[in-house]
Amino acid sequence: MTRPRVILADDHTLVADGLRSLLEPHCELVDIVGDGRALLESAERLRPDVILLDISMPVLNGLEAAHRLKDLLPNSKVIFLTMHADLSYLKEAFRAGASGYLLKRSAASELTHAISEVMRGRRYVTPLLSSPELEASFAGPLLDPPAQLGDLTPRQREVVQLAAEGRTAKEIAGVLSISVKTVEFHKARIMERLGLQTTSDLVKYAIAHGITSLS
Repeated sequence: MTRPRVILADDHTLVADGLRSLLEPHCELVDIVGDGRALLESAERLRPDVILLDISMPVLNGLEAAHRLKDLLPNSKVIFLTMHADLSYLKEAFRAGASGYLLKRSAASELTHAISEVMRGRRYVTPLLSSPELEASFAGPLLDPPAQLGDLTPRQREVVQLAAEGRTAKEIAGVLSISVKTVEFHKARIMERLGLQTTSDLVKYAIAHGITSLS
């Protein structure tokens, strides 16, 4: 079988280096990026077979990036490689279009097998998270997004993440190519919709929902 072309997205250099050593004997590693926006740009340019990404990444988190990749590159297989062992993250990952989900602590023993499985058109979930509840969830309503997270638009989730990372309205406007006034409007609507009062509340929300790399 031809070696799959892979992009790796992880903002921790040491982790990325370790994953590189696992991947290179079996795959053609075409790029390593450190945030979700860089991933989208690289994926559109290189059109890989497999995209490995973390959930918690700066600028644009992995879940948001996966949602966009599903439309941008429907034939690329997305595998989440993360520290998050909570089933709510796993379910949201598959809702975003993932083909695989494994934990970083089991990458050494599972990663190449996971890539092989998704390249064959199968779904891969680490045995560490296997359960009857999980299997049942793929069939129906448990794949719905968490209520609060689903209340926000993709643009609002971007604003939440960037604000939680400590960026000013001007910096957010620059990243998203919108006006400062539009950023302030989004932030006000977000705070109102979620019933939040302070920036500290916003940071806690972002961490709780896995939409910031601070977690």
